Amino acid sequence: MDLDDYHPVVGSVSSSLEQTWSTGADVSATRRWWFLTAGAAAVVVAAAIALVGRPATVQAIAADAPEVAAFEAERRDASAPVREVTLTAVPATVRIGDTEVETWTFNQQLPGPEVRVAAGQVLRARVENRLPEPLTIHWHGVDLRADMDGVPDLTQPPIAPGEDFTYEFTVPDPGTFIYHSHVGMQLDRGLYGALIVDDPDEQAVVDRELTLVLDDWLDGIDTTPDEMLDQLRQGGAPHDMGDMGMGGDQPHDMGAMGEMDMDDMDMPSGMGSTAASPLGPDAGDVDYPMYLINGQPPEAPQIVDVEPGERLRLRLVNVGSDTAFRVAVAGTPLSVTHTDARPVLPVEADAVLLGMGERYDVLITVPGEGLVPVVADAEGKDGQTMLLLRAGPGELPPPDVRPAELAGRLLTYDDLQADPTVSLGDGVPDRTYRVRLTGDMASYEWGVEPNVPDGEAMTVREGERVRLIFDNQTMMFHPMHLHGQPVQIQGANGPGPLKDNVIVGPMEQITVDFIADNPGPWALHCHNIYHAEAGMQTVLQYVR
Repeated sequence: MDLDDYHPVVGSVSSSLEQTWSTGADVSATRRWWFLTAGAAAVVVAAAIALVGRPATVQAIAADAPEVAAFEAERRDASAPVREVTLTAVPATVRIGDTEVETWTFNQQLPGPEVRVAAGQVLRARVENRLPEPLTIHWHGVDLRADMDGVPDLTQPPIAPGEDFTYEFTVPDPGTFIYHSHVGMQLDRGLYGALIVDDPDEQAVVDRELTLVLDDWLDGIDTTPDEMLDQLRQGGAPHDMGDMGMGGDQPHDMGAMGEMDMDDMDMPSGMGSTAASPLGPDAGDVDYPMYLINGQPPEAPQIVDVEPGERLRLRLVNVGSDTAFRVAVAGTPLSVTHTDARPVLPVEADAVLLGMGERYDVLITVPGEGLVPVVADAEGKDGQTMLLLRAGPGELPPPDVRPAELAGRLLTYDDLQADPTVSLGDGVPDRTYRVRLTGDMASYEWGVEPNVPDGEAMTVREGERVRLIFDNQTMMFHPMHLHGQPVQIQGANGPGPLKDNVIVGPMEQITVDFIADNPGPWALHCHNIYHAEAGMQTVLQYVR
């Protein structure tokens, strides 16, 4: 096959993406689009992009292909405002409660600065890499041009230490998104932030909104993410990190605040979920010493002043690397309006479960007066965190406070139906791939195995309706994330929600459809960063 037009692995940041491959080229480089650290270099992506043995008429559409530029030109309004931001990746000392840790951050903040833009505007983000390692930024969930997707060696060369790179793309859709590093284990440090895209046509439905960024944290506390991955590969990490977490006296003195009414709360002596988890008996590989909301642990929670009866939109964002969070607000149900930035028909629940990379928008009415805990429980683990809504005087609740709503009605995918404005509707797929999810804790080798001949990629053509059947053959859940286009869950009752992150439970099959309308090479991987680094990632390739 003639691969002269295929450019998946490119040169330096300053290059014009000129590298091409011939048919006889060593295709091993296609397998290292993520693995840039020495310790992970031997791990390979499950599906190479060689397209070996395909008909000569099939040509891969690379990130720098004319189709990608045309895709951007078609959607960009020449008069669209440009939102400019600068994100500097730099080592920093950050305070988490009473503990100072050395980590890597954007702009020396944890989380990184919230980036806000309106749908239809152009985001121009200058990224300055002041780290000792290469870096890229992935704009998680955004249906953007392929050459700005931030996957090293697949869509761009990594940004070398001391170098800068500017991402520029039209932001097409409103919603709650994430930006984060897409190199090695860097996501499990502090290299992330929320990307909020406002809808300029939205009618006001809330008094205001809050973004809650949920995270699991170990960096700088006796270990690093890379060391933890090494432990897992060498026979498993400890599932009990002992007294590495935070504890002790409460850091806040609430002074003359009155007594908060805790009648509606259940506060057992231990933390963690008491009921059987829908994620199965093994909900993660690492028990983290800290769990955070907006960079703070439950012993020193962020406190937000609100008014009783105020209508709030909570933008819930899970940037964790190995932890799903069950979220509930004491004393009030959640009205779920969006999942992964896409609108759904509103549905009420007591709690929502966010896999790694998932987002939910929920509406609440601030109940009563006093301090109202918003609790994020580390699903299937021994830990939780919280943020407090202060609607009046009240006593600071203990860090292990358990709103009754955590054990109430939990939202499921079956409860969700995409809003008709975004639904793909029913349709017969033009092509179908069965995607086996494989691996085990003993070997700590994880994989994505689509039903394609060895050495080939999953290929699609523009305009096709494509079906992916995720077939989880492991005893762990996997939040599967497809870059570049949302997928719609095909449930027992018909088309469900439109998402970009889908939890596939242990030994479960989930079917999703998408319309192939965004040309380029796109990563497909588990958003458990440890599983992804151990091989659970592949590529979906557009061809002409």
